[in-house]
Amino acid sequence: MKLLIVDDSKAMRMIVRKTLRQAGYGSAEVAEATNGKEALDLLQTAGVDLVLSDWNMPEMTGIELLAKLTADGPKVKFGFVTSEGTTEMRERARQEGALFLIAKPFTVESFQAALKPVLG
Repeated sequence: MKLLIVDDSKAMRMIVRKTLRQAGYGSAEVAEATNGKEALDLLQTAGVDLVLSDWNMPEMTGIELLAKLTADGPKVKFGFVTSEGTTEMRERARQEGALFLIAKPFTVESFQAALKPVLG
């Protein structure tokens, strides 16, 4: 299984990676990108089972990345791990094709609840 963590904060990428291990996904191959543009470039060359993206980032936001990915053809499984989780953001994420939105601060249990239906 291949996962892609997209977040402009190195510390947050490390926390997400640690939480994935604690949630039972420690055997997954994990790649990282610092923004949506970098993630898009990486996704052109590497297959990924799930993208875990922040919403607000420089260069290209997470919602812009999701819109680009869904417009370009085959969908990649996509979810948000972000500091904001308003009803409006959750609705927009769902409309664009996100499978979940995990709001920070998150727990191992919130990761398990969001990822189990997506990854099994």
